[in-house]
Amino acid sequence: MGEAVVSRHKTRIMYIERKQDSLNGPGRIGRVVFSKSGRSLTYAGRTFLRVGNGYKFNHIDAANGDRYWISGPRRDGQDRLYASALAIGIDPDVAEEYWRDIRRA
Repeated sequence: MGEAVVSRHKTRIMYIERKQDSLNGPGRIGRVVFSKSGRSLTYAGRTFLRVGNGYKFNHIDAANGDRYWISGPRRDGQDRLYASALAIGIDPDVAEEYWRDIRRA
């Protein structure tokens, strides 16, 4: 469900939220590609490094150090770490799969 293997690297639909400027930053649903070790992932041409001790973030942008919350999307659509009325974007290339396999709509 929601997973594929491309060029030997695991991919998955994930929720990505920028936490640099506030606790409720812009969020998206999109496909990420995991590194072979699983310690980093790539989304939209950017590499994110997993961190274990971040306060309300679990990844940093390798290029600039910006903080992000990246996690698997929830079936109920409540993906944000903190409840918010901010809209969550869905990348067009994963929209059908997201609604069918994750949200089961």
